[in-house]
Amino acid sequence: MKKRTLKELQLLREAGNPTAAKLPLVLVLDNVRSALNTGSAFRTADAFAIEKIVLCGITATPPHREILKTAIGATETVAWEYAADTVSAIRALQTAGYRVWAVEQAEGSQLLQDVVVPSAAPMALVFGNEVSGVSDEAMAVVDGCVEVPQFGTKHSLNIAVCLGVVVWEVVRQLRFGS
Repeated sequence: MKKRTLKELQLLREAGNPTAAKLPLVLVLDNVRSALNTGSAFRTADAFAIEKIVLCGITATPPHREILKTAIGATETVAWEYAADTVSAIRALQTAGYRVWAVEQAEGSQLLQDVVVPSAAPMALVFGNEVSGVSDEAMAVVDGCVEVPQFGTKHSLNIAVCLGVVVWEVVRQLRFGS
């Protein structure tokens, strides 16, 4: 096997890749402390052609040195907005027709492998603070909750890793079917 060069990859994009259209999927970052995690969210959003990111509360916003370090240009290709309050951001998305799911270990959550992503409605995924997770206030207004099953002793994933796992599964279902 031979790896593709950056020039070859750019040619694929310029050729009008039909799967490159933005997905009606929004990422909501609820008081994420690490700007490096925020930058990783931008990079993942770009890789999977996500519609936008909503940065809430204490979550850093571009241009921020650590976001730019991990985003590697994705802050220029992914739409984003800031909301001081996560609950208000969630309610605005719901009013606009989005189904909003928290990504959290919670009573009544669906395990990621059991989730069937509805293809008809746009959706948003809420990822929480590295220590306290999705806020209780946000949990009270979301439409559902998805959980990444874990089998180790820590029962915790870095938000950037968790975001990549969950977004891939949602994108896989939306682009290729369940």
